[in-house]
Amino acid sequence: MDQSVMEQEHTNIERRRFLKTTSGLTLAGVGALAFPQAALASDNERQPTSFHGQQANEKFWKKVRKEFVLNKRTTYMNVGTSGSMPEQVLENFEDYNEAISENPWQSNIPTIDLAKQVAHSFGADQHELVLSRNTTDGMCSILNGLQFEAGDIILTTHHEHGGALSPLRQVRERYDVEVIELSIPVHTRDHEISADDFVNIFADAVALYGSRVRLITFSHVTYTTGTRLPAKRICQEVAIPNRIPTLIDGAHTPGMLNLDFHDIDCDFYSGAGHKWQCGPGATGILYIRDNAERLKEFWNDRATPLWCINSSSSSSVLQARFQSVGQDNYPAKRALVDACHMWDDIGRDKIEKRVLDLSELCKDELLRHFPHAHYFAPNERELASGLSTFNPFDDQFDGDLVLQFRDRLHKEYGYIVRTISFLLDADDTHKTHAIRVSTHLFHNPDDVTGLAKAMQRLYRTMA
Repeated sequence: MDQSVMEQEHTNIERRRFLKTTSGLTLAGVGALAFPQAALASDNERQPTSFHGQQANEKFWKKVRKEFVLNKRTTYMNVGTSGSMPEQVLENFEDYNEAISENPWQSNIPTIDLAKQVAHSFGADQHELVLSRNTTDGMCSILNGLQFEAGDIILTTHHEHGGALSPLRQVRERYDVEVIELSIPVHTRDHEISADDFVNIFADAVALYGSRVRLITFSHVTYTTGTRLPAKRICQEVAIPNRIPTLIDGAHTPGMLNLDFHDIDCDFYSGAGHKWQCGPGATGILYIRDNAERLKEFWNDRATPLWCINSSSSSSVLQARFQSVGQDNYPAKRALVDACHMWDDIGRDKIEKRVLDLSELCKDELLRHFPHAHYFAPNERELASGLSTFNPFDDQFDGDLVLQFRDRLHKEYGYIVRTISFLLDADDTHKTHAIRVSTHLFHNPDDVTGLAKAMQRLYRTMA
């Protein structure tokens, strides 16, 4: 046999072995290692880096930084929109896609066991986590599955994303329910806020509307200002005592915060896989507490409190029904699991501390360079996140000026951030505009101080 033909045949055998191994492990519920050695890889391929048990100093974070393939000519600080896959996760993702492309008959591999592999990463039991397509997918699945009735009230806030507001409006029209957007406080230069403020707002609304309130839904971290709401307290001090289920929009928390769904004690939690968790696009997680047993208790007046698309499934476990969506994207969800394993190896507590430390530094540096600017993200640890929002200009309603500032910051200084707009108060008629900065585990203090200095130089040319 010709040497090239023999080599090709050997490669095909190795690829088939790779597919057989990965699918076999998945179907058996065993799961693969965090960074499986792909069969297509050569013997000289760089081995996955281990971070477990190492001290989280600057040397450690420099090592983490090297795992990312971000463009070195720019400083990417818009993780709130989309993250960046680590190099090894990206390589594995490409291998998974190539293997599936070569053997399409293997493409419909069940992903339920992948979800079981990472449930513990988020403080959930194996049967409680679903790998979804994104935060919106999870929000829509729950909101459109709940059996509302005319006259029901859903409490939310005036700082929710369209991924929640759109299905909420659909539910309102479908069932004739009332969706009440509570005006939540926003941190400003002249107005400090506290966790008590948020708890009291929801508590007062429940006291006002009574038993008509059938659901509370809110963002754990608002995409508008980066404020972290006291999710645990809202669930445990307001919702549970009043027998109200909770659905939390966690678009910005998986991969940023060290989440523990059992500790938060919410009923449903939907999060993104492609943002701070740095997995592929169109991936996310959906938490369904204890097979929705508490929902059945709170909604014992409804024959079927929660429907799902695959309601004909014989499985009594809701996870299996929600995970069964027909043709699934195994390579993407497998890569998300790889990213989750990497986060576990680094230590999610270390990552949260790093993110919040850099966020605090960012807010301090901005305040130092712009003492008279408008600030909207609280710098108190309990309410802070990896998002920092501010407007350096006097006119906080001039969206074109902020947009120009963002674009010039990228073009002239290489820093990539995002603009954002929101109603400071629910009764406002004009939106407030701001710059939103994301600080993540692949950033360092020099990135933050350099950003503040670049913003100051740019501001002097525009003010």
